[in-house]
Amino acid sequence: MIYSGLEFGQYFELERDTKCHNVMLALTPATRMAFIFIQMYFIFLNNEQIKVYRHKILARFGLMHMIGTNLSVWLNVLIQETKHEILTFYNPENRTLRISHRLGHRMQNLEHSAHARVTRGLKGPYQIFECRRTNIIGTLVQDASPFLFPCTIEYSLICAAILYVMWRSISRPASQTLVRHDSGLSPCKRSPHHYSVDCARAHKGLFIGILILVLTIISLILFFVLISRPEFVSLAVTEVTICELTIYATATIATLVGMVQVRHLQYDAARSFQLDDILLVGAQTGSFLYSTFTVIGGHFTLRKDTVLVLVTALASIVQTACQTMFILDASRRQAVSPEHIRKKPGREIVTFMLVANLAMWAISTLEKSRAESHPIQLNFYGLWAWTIITHVSMPLAIFYRFHSTVCLCEIWKRAYKLKPAYM
Repeated sequence: MIYSGLEFGQYFELERDTKCHNVMLALTPATRMAFIFIQMYFIFLNNEQIKVYRHKILARFGLMHMIGTNLSVWLNVLIQETKHEILTFYNPENRTLRISHRLGHRMQNLEHSAHARVTRGLKGPYQIFECRRTNIIGTLVQDASPFLFPCTIEYSLICAAILYVMWRSISRPASQTLVRHDSGLSPCKRSPHHYSVDCARAHKGLFIGILILVLTIISLILFFVLISRPEFVSLAVTEVTICELTIYATATIATLVGMVQVRHLQYDAARSFQLDDILLVGAQTGSFLYSTFTVIGGHFTLRKDTVLVLVTALASIVQTACQTMFILDASRRQAVSPEHIRKKPGREIVTFMLVANLAMWAISTLEKSRAESHPIQLNFYGLWAWTIITHVSMPLAIFYRFHSTVCLCEIWKRAYKLKPAYM
């Protein structure tokens, strides 16, 4: 809503009687705000197991149309923000990409090679860039969009997944839905609004995770200080890459230990693939895409300074795969004996991973989403291709870290409670 509101405000800074003054620049974000608000209200009113007794064909069509609309919003925002980031580097004086002052002498070839394409490809969009990005709100949108536009993408994907679950529940035969509903009833069932918090067997994981988070924040501060000075760009990239590699290695070891520990809990094989699992696996593709393209770029430009980037990308793939398997397994396990309640196997690891994912989320949000912060990949793919890769993959990778934290929190709360059925 904030992102769309700021885009709407840009319209009132445009000068009238110019080529850039177009009412669609105000109507599009305003309509998007209305759609987001009304859709949120609809989803809150209706749970995932929506019941439709009449006009089922119309209901299925409406839900599928909403799914398509969310995917269209995702694609539109993705294209717009990719264009805006590319235009950020555009120099109107000589019609080149001005990135050499931040990435060092190695990127000068990119500036010269892009010259011919920029003069043809960005001449038209540059006029919109000049009108929309030079005033107060336009500058605010330019500065805030790296943090706000991933929210729009993540919101659209979450809503599309929820609406798909609604559509599938309407398509399911009524008898099957009723049987599933009745089978879940139990005279001993606890109220869904009753919660209790037990922080036992979580202190070590919490404090080690906080230590990792603090070191990550310090590393990011150093990165932003160093990256602003051309002579320290290489040092900044090396410093933050070492921090990433350390976190990935630590998290991978912790995840493997956690897999062994949680096997003492009882596994529920009857639990189906739920919405949280779909979102987790779907968002994982973003992290895989980003790391895979980084591996390819590092492999074909193999030098001393690219080995560290290559190893870090491989470590990210391994850590993400292990973490997803751990979450999918642990979310299906439950304490069934007093010994489980007393020892709480794997809870320290769950606590540590919960905080560590916040640290990895901060890295993805503040550092990885900046295309110019990765000179090796930028030099191999070029500004256009790497910016598109970053904007397609990073919102999903950011959401993966955030959603992993939510899933780990649910495991932390529910897996170590004794259900009434086992008592």
